[in-house]
Amino acid sequence: MSYLAPFIILITVVVFIHEYGHYYVAKKYGVGVSDFSIGFGKEIIGWHDKFGTRWKICWIPLGGYVKFFGDRNVFSEAEQAEILKKYSIEEQKKLFVLKPLYQRSLVVAAGPIANFILAFFIFTFIYMFTGKDMTPAVIYEVQNDSPAYIAGLKRNDRIISIDNKNVESILQVSTFISTSTSESIKFTVLRNDQNIILYVRPKLTDSEDSLGNKIKKRMVGIKLAPFNNEINNVKFGPTKAAYHSIKEVWFVTITSLKYIGSIITGSGDSTQLGGPIRIAKITGQVAEFGVIPFLSIMAYISISLGLINLFPIPMLDGGHLMFYLFEKILGRPLKQRTQEGFFRIGLFLLFSLMFFATFNDLKDLGLIQ
Repeated sequence: MSYLAPFIILITVVVFIHEYGHYYVAKKYGVGVSDFSIGFGKEIIGWHDKFGTRWKICWIPLGGYVKFFGDRNVFSEAEQAEILKKYSIEEQKKLFVLKPLYQRSLVVAAGPIANFILAFFIFTFIYMFTGKDMTPAVIYEVQNDSPAYIAGLKRNDRIISIDNKNVESILQVSTFISTSTSESIKFTVLRNDQNIILYVRPKLTDSEDSLGNKIKKRMVGIKLAPFNNEINNVKFGPTKAAYHSIKEVWFVTITSLKYIGSIITGSGDSTQLGGPIRIAKITGQVAEFGVIPFLSIMAYISISLGLINLFPIPMLDGGHLMFYLFEKILGRPLKQRTQEGFFRIGLFLLFSLMFFATFNDLKDLGLIQ
């Protein structure tokens, strides 16, 4: 239960930013918004603003939605001929479905974009006021008969890059190894003033993360030490902080996509895919270390939420964008019945994914063997 409060705070902020992205752009284009909800189910508290929007918080804090004026539900109708009969000329100006295609697309895309922007500002804040570790990574020990030993890595090698990604910090080495999808990881090391390229085939072993959670981890068999035994934590100015923030957001996005691709192809470890229970657990664990780690995990969850919502699955923002692409190609919206069929498929896919993630969560907690 101690994990519940940090999780609710995190998910509320991330969902609010996502939905506010939709809301902000919708209002810019004159779209009427009837509901702005954080959570699902029965309303806990709510109020109307001067524009008639009902702002509310509901009991199930696992998402939210913005409902546009005239919509039958949280989705948008496609049959424009029927809509024109129901509303006056003034009311039609506020209808989302009658807006130009590019405006509807921007309104839908604004939610995920807002999540990426939130992550960007969090990382920028951290790098400016707390700093970013920029300690070069030097190999302190190579375990006998380990993948690193077999590949030829040696003590005092300074790691320059992994899979062509520059290693700017000793903290990045473990991340780059664990997120690599290559069978053989490419190491570039500096040895005797020369760059040497070596390929290491990692072993997948049962391990624990820094929070004590059981995970499958790719291991190469090295221990690291700071270069010249000096920790280098650097506080950046606004420009450099923004630059490193963009790099981090991009890295997390690409790494997540590669991981999802590896699961689809069967080469990835699907047991690491977690749902709300695991997120709540990790959020609570991280929150115990302070505000900055909590903000960091918020940024990573925000990126994940934005990315997932861009998937072309009906019921998600990416599904709506997919429909708009069809509309652009066909020159007309898809029929309402066709959209509803797609939504049923999307609902099945989402429930299947949630079931699988929850199964992993319960297994992680030891409730399922």
